[in-house]
Amino acid sequence: MLKAISSFFKAKQPTSLAVTLYGAIVEQARQPGFYRDRGVPDTLDGRFDLLVLHAFLVLRRLNALGPEGQAMAQELADLIFTDMDGNLREIGVGDLSVGKRIKAMAKAFFGRLTVYDRALAEGGDELTQALLRNLYGTVAQPDPAQAALVAGYVRAADQLMAGQGADILLKGQVSFPPAP
Repeated sequence: MLKAISSFFKAKQPTSLAVTLYGAIVEQARQPGFYRDRGVPDTLDGRFDLLVLHAFLVLRRLNALGPEGQAMAQELADLIFTDMDGNLREIGVGDLSVGKRIKAMAKAFFGRLTVYDRALAEGGDELTQALLRNLYGTVAQPDPAQAALVAGYVRAADQLMAGQGADILLKGQVSFPPAP
């Protein structure tokens, strides 16, 4: 009985596949070209939004792969939030505030996933507008041309991932186009 109770309180450890996918997302989101050449603010907010954008691309593809991909997408999302929790604690956010911050981040995260998914489906200028509101949301005078270039990158990344076989992605391998 005690073993059952103690396992209830243990956090599930992510698989190496989820860790590998998350590592690829973080690595791509940290590419200097996004910040230096495309005007994404190199701030906590800018880094969060670029991470969300890349997570969106991977989660979108995983969710299209059926039950196995959806299970991996859930595991990846759980890992992302576990890492965010740890990062908040690392930068000194108090224990009492972490839950509120994570709740706000989750709302922003899932809101952006919905907006980006709809914008890609609608085509046109919608993705650029979504990026201006979110990725460039803290920039006083965001450059629509920069946002349009990032939107083109997102479309190219989405197409590249759509062409990746399920077997490759479910082995933890993901390819992004070169950072702009």
